[in-house]
Amino acid sequence: MIDVKPIKIDEPVPWVEKYRPGVLNDIISHEQVISTIRKFVEKGELPHLLLHGPPGTGKTSTILAVCKELYGESRSSFVLELNASDDRGITVVREQIKTFAESKNHYNICERTSLKLIILDEADHMTFPAQNAMRRIMENYAKNVRFCLICNYVNKITPAIQSRCTSFRFSPLKEEYMLNKALDIAKSENVNITQNGVESLIRVGRGDMRRILNCLQVVSLSHKNMVIDENVILSV
Repeated sequence: MIDVKPIKIDEPVPWVEKYRPGVLNDIISHEQVISTIRKFVEKGELPHLLLHGPPGTGKTSTILAVCKELYGESRSSFVLELNASDDRGITVVREQIKTFAESKNHYNICERTSLKLIILDEADHMTFPAQNAMRRIMENYAKNVRFCLICNYVNKITPAIQSRCTSFRFSPLKEEYMLNKALDIAKSENVNITQNGVESLIRVGRGDMRRILNCLQVVSLSHKNMVIDENVILSV
């Protein structure tokens, strides 16, 4: 009997990931914020970071670019990434965060810094007991670990943690930036979108570049080889 293996069909890469800035110089919004963070990277001396603001404004892209520049190929040994909306209780703080903070890299060396980095996306979903436990880890392992907290609502982060972080607000992206970015990606992907189509896309996005790229990718797949205008965008 012949063993017929199913044909694997590759899923399209999300454009949000495909066109995510690779390094800090690729991020052309939030100039003052990026300039300050770049200075930390150049010195290899990160403070605890608190990146807050609306969705799709570049918070995650910024810290991922920092990781690439600071750690390079050693990233997996020096960086722990967690989504706090999935694991938001005190257990993950004790079992994952504390374990990572305590561990030492005996075999992996990073030329630019000896600091490890813990990235907590959607940190505003963490319970207050979990945040209090995390604060103690921030204090006890300050010599070798830095935290980067990413959130939409900074008021949901305890004052004790806020006071230990250098805070940066990522405001909604400027329409000009979003328009140019959307047009560049549409051109790269051979998407035939009209001027009123891309303007409607920007309005639908409401300052959220992630929403804009997801919408553009969806309409490009559902209306392949068709002209995408305002009516198409508004029908999604």
